[in-house]
Amino acid sequence: MASDSTELVTFFVISDSAGETATKLAQATMAQYPSVEFNLFRRTFVTDKETLLNALNDALTEQAIVLHTLINQELIDTARTFCDENELFSFDIMTPPVAEIERRTGIQPTRQPGALHLLNENYFKRIKAMEFAVKYDDGKDPRGFLEADVVLLGVSRTSKTPLSLFLANKNLKVANLPLIPQAHIPKQLWEVDPKKIVGLTNDPDILNSIRKERMRSYGLNPDTAYSDIEKIRAELDFANDLYQKLGCVVINVASLSIEETASLILNALELEDHSYYGTESSETSD
Repeated sequence: MASDSTELVTFFVISDSAGETATKLAQATMAQYPSVEFNLFRRTFVTDKETLLNALNDALTEQAIVLHTLINQELIDTARTFCDENELFSFDIMTPPVAEIERRTGIQPTRQPGALHLLNENYFKRIKAMEFAVKYDDGKDPRGFLEADVVLLGVSRTSKTPLSLFLANKNLKVANLPLIPQAHIPKQLWEVDPKKIVGLTNDPDILNSIRKERMRSYGLNPDTAYSDIEKIRAELDFANDLYQKLGCVVINVASLSIEETASLILNALELEDHSYYGTESSETSD
């Protein structure tokens, strides 16, 4: 039964590293309750008992939901005991999967805080991928198309640059090209395997609204050729015609977040997310 209560719900994220995993879980949970008011507090780089107990006492004061990604067994036991004794809800994100891997393989985890973020080979590959995305953003150098893992095409405001950087964070080299009717299409694009190309499109009305808002954010008149609905339709027709000629995957981003679009791209191009594949350890903490 639905409740009219406006009670504030508080999450406490406690981590021995940056706290990204637990934060994402908290945010995903909060998104299911748009009418509920939430607070989210983070206590990160918690690596000793005193700091942990301070964080847990703060959580108790707020009667918070505790989400933690601790890997040190003493700290895990401390958190479990404190929450049990104080009837504080807590969820240990790391222990169950780590214990299951240990059970299956017989290999003990390293118990190293922040192992996911070690400056290993995988980390430097990600940095190179992000540098690649910046270098070959907006069609600056079409030669990048031939080196890219993914080539994104789209008219203005179809999220090409944010997607390029998001996918780069998954260790993928991404180049993108803005499409303008009658504009020259670089010859290199025709040399790229269509299975590496993604054509981004949008609904005309939504694109019209996005472009108007962009002009307003610059303090300019929102009603310009840039936001003209007929010109937008012409741009989209031009883009869709090019996609058909290329034989590439087409994704309509109208109702999609960056994360959702990226996931569709990975699935459509049968690419793997390499952002979590470390070279120095198998079991990693947050």
